[in-house]
Amino acid sequence: MHTSDSGPDFDTPVDRRGTWCTQWDYIEDRFGAPDLLPFTISDMDFETAPPVLEALRGRLDHGVLGYSRWRHEDFLSAVTHWFATRYGTETDPEQVVYAPSVIYQISQLVRLWSRPGDGVVVHTPSYDAFAKLLAAHGRELRGCPLRRDAAGQWAYDTDELEALLARPDTSILLLCSPHNPTGRVWTEDELTRMAELCARHGVAVISDEIHADLTRDPYRHLPWSRFGAVQEQAARERGGAARWAVVTSASKAFNIPALTGSYGLIGDDESRDAYLRQLKEADGLSSPAVLSIVGHIAAYRRGAPWLDALRGYLDGNLRMVADRLNSAFPQLNVGLPEAGYLAWIDLRPLGADDAELQRLLIEREKVAIMPGTTYGPDGAGFVRLNVGCPRGKAEAGADALVRALTTLTGGA
Repeated sequence: MHTSDSGPDFDTPVDRRGTWCTQWDYIEDRFGAPDLLPFTISDMDFETAPPVLEALRGRLDHGVLGYSRWRHEDFLSAVTHWFATRYGTETDPEQVVYAPSVIYQISQLVRLWSRPGDGVVVHTPSYDAFAKLLAAHGRELRGCPLRRDAAGQWAYDTDELEALLARPDTSILLLCSPHNPTGRVWTEDELTRMAELCARHGVAVISDEIHADLTRDPYRHLPWSRFGAVQEQAARERGGAARWAVVTSASKAFNIPALTGSYGLIGDDESRDAYLRQLKEADGLSSPAVLSIVGHIAAYRRGAPWLDALRGYLDGNLRMVADRLNSAFPQLNVGLPEAGYLAWIDLRPLGADDAELQRLLIEREKVAIMPGTTYGPDGAGFVRLNVGCPRGKAEAGADALVRALTTLTGGA
């Protein structure tokens, strides 16, 4: 990472071609054409934080890469330190679990807390891996649509949500917090209401919080571990019990997904013991990727200044995209996501045909931008543009999208 007296240099491109990079080297797999400029899956084109690279180099210099452990003070205290300093939330280290990925954790918890044929409630549009995972396990995704309210904010209808949770074969609320792809950061009132409804109807909660470290000011992420207590209290008042989990990783914010590691919090002892037994005995995954453990510790102990600089840079990218689109098409009224580096752009006011737009982007503009339908039927008429990249690349993506839309709407 290039740095100066003013902080990290996010403007200088890093060439990722030829590194077995999913976003750059395998773009043809999804878009049917090679050599496109990609704005696709949610990793970034930036080097990770210098303290993380320093720690990784130090561990490699040791030279021995044998079996390792995750349940030790260095890792657990780094996690509790992060939750305390970033979110103002005290965390019980006994609740912490490890996993090779967030999706692995969700998969395990879905198997633990539901049966084939059960319903799992998800706010839609939704991260595409959720639908694939649930289908593979024979669970039914029950979508609770997000719609823009009068203020332009993405919101769910409480009555719709409760109706889905109240169905007798609904077992789990799979919450994305902050939400992908809309970038919505849930408020305390919304999360409290979800906790109370899940307790009322005996529904477990899995909260995927992998985008939590990338909120934009003034929005503030609130971990579900706070609301697990609300859920538990409401359940006790009804003579029942509550099950909840947080699943997360430093991989999104610090751009280290290739280190293959994540962690979570599981609220009740029985579920946590069952999860860890499956991890160790059935799946043989209790020895972690040691570089992931090293990376997490360094990120959480020394990476905060870099992360804050990154958040400011990403905010500039998102504002640039919104400004260029709104300048060309004021009727779009493109807003900024409350978290993340994924611009979720509503193109429905233009009446543009999704398939034709993709054709123009790929064949004429030579860019790859995710179609909204990737995230389910509620994504029709949208695109998701990844701006986790140097400003020049983000500008090229925004300009390509404007040119393609101009052609579709008769301006060229």
